Amino acid sequence: MDLQVLEEITKDEQLCRIPVVGADDLPGRRGHPAQLPATSLRANAYVTKPVDFERFISVVRQIDEFFVSVVKLPARA
Repeated sequence: MDLQVLEEITKDEQLCRIPVVGADDLPGRRGHPAQLPATSLRANAYVTKPVDFERFISVVRQIDEFFVSVVKLPARA
């Protein structure tokens, strides 16, 4: 995850309303060091990207479904 991009998103009054899911490019490595800075910068979630393309698309769809249908994000002033 590009932490500089996440930092800019969290600083911007309008962009900070967008849910952000961080992704690790190294499948199978739990607790990857990039996870902690991403969550400390207010990423809403963190996942490890699957290597298989079809599985990757499935994960992206599940994330979309979760944030569109399930999550109710708080209103920001």
